[in-house]
Amino acid sequence: MDANHIKRPTEDTYRHKGLRKQLVDTIRQKGITDERVLNAILQLPRHFFMESAFDQIAYEDRAFPIGEGQTISQPYTVAYQSQLLEIKPYEKILEIGTGSAYQACVLAEMGAQVFTIERQKKLFDENKLFTYLKKYPGLKFFYGDGFEGLPTYGPFDKVIVTAAAPFIPPKLVQQLKPGGKMVIPVGEGEIQQMLRLTKMPDDSVTEEIFDNFSFVPMKKGKNG
Repeated sequence: MDANHIKRPTEDTYRHKGLRKQLVDTIRQKGITDERVLNAILQLPRHFFMESAFDQIAYEDRAFPIGEGQTISQPYTVAYQSQLLEIKPYEKILEIGTGSAYQACVLAEMGAQVFTIERQKKLFDENKLFTYLKKYPGLKFFYGDGFEGLPTYGPFDKVIVTAAAPFIPPKLVQQLKPGGKMVIPVGEGEIQQMLRLTKMPDDSVTEEIFDNFSFVPMKKGKNG
């Protein structure tokens, strides 16, 4: 095993469960109403997705660094994007930016089949060693360029992008089913607008604009 392998907590105690309940109450107060999203966050031991050093603060509603310049997203942001996706069980979801795999597991916990791409080889390899992820047989991990998507596995019911896209990647729109939705933060500055695109039967796309967020930038190519 790699000497640099992340040391993860493996126990989910009553204290952790209590902190998770408080976290769910916090994001509910911030306006998340989808009970399936809230329940998925309640079930998921977020502290497993971070180094043991973060154990005491893993349930604060904020982002934390996970290496390679990436972060595990703020739970409110994860809940917000998940709610906009309007997930139904057995849907095929394409996720761009696996990161810690926390967002992917929230979707898997909601019954979705998730195909997730990570461009950072170290993070991709780290997730291969993360035994908790085996709990979700519907999760499929890929090392690749998010701008390209996964044409071989498409089309998808939904697409979620968890990094700040400089523009809407056309190949991801192509890989959406008619009636499918994409949730994506778009913008090149510090702040991005959360968009929800819906693909119409004639392949045109409608766009809804939601709140502002701040994500790490989405980059082309693979790194590693």
